[in-house]
Amino acid sequence: MTRRELALLLDHSVLKPDADLTAVRTGAALVREWGVRFYCVQPWAIGPAVDALRGSAARVVAVLSFPHGCDAAAVKAEAARAAAAAGAAELDMVMNVGLLKSGEADRVRDEIAAVIRAARVPVKVILETCLLTREEKILACRLARDAGAAFVKTSTGFGSAGATVEDVRLLRETVGPTLGVKAAGGIRTLQDALAMLEAGASRLGTSASDAILGALPAT
Repeated sequence: MTRRELALLLDHSVLKPDADLTAVRTGAALVREWGVRFYCVQPWAIGPAVDALRGSAARVVAVLSFPHGCDAAAVKAEAARAAAAAGAAELDMVMNVGLLKSGEADRVRDEIAAVIRAARVPVKVILETCLLTREEKILACRLARDAGAAFVKTSTGFGSAGATVEDVRLLRETVGPTLGVKAAGGIRTLQDALAMLEAGASRLGTSASDAILGALPAT
């Protein structure tokens, strides 16, 4: 895989709660420099990120109900609508883990579907796999798929653990070949990135895009 090919599969992320405008603009400059295709930011930073990337091919992704996923469904839907209106081309929504663990599968699916209807842009559903059993991971994947999600995503990067090869493989096996699988959380090296892609990931979320891409030749 070439550096350019890998850059198109990355969601460079600036998501720390203390990331200020300087950090957002610095992240956008990195995205431009390395040819990264997607830039993932907090909702308040959508406008500045869009402005900083104007004229480039990069698209802005925004997180939603991040990092816990505990907002009410109506709040998530309204936030999705606002994020898309502000310029987000994709949304990464945190699933309500508590509802899933309560056996409220229909409510989890309906909440995801409501966000997708409100957003009208591709939605990735963050499962936070470190909090789920194997059976819950499989169920969450099926609910996201049935609701119309574009991707399932392993982690926020703020939980007790991030992406693992085993989880990526399970998510890919569960959703099949057509739905996207995004691995995120703890992906900091080229070796990490390639392992996740080999396991079935189609996108990677990382704050270490420069380190990953810098490990590959420029051509």
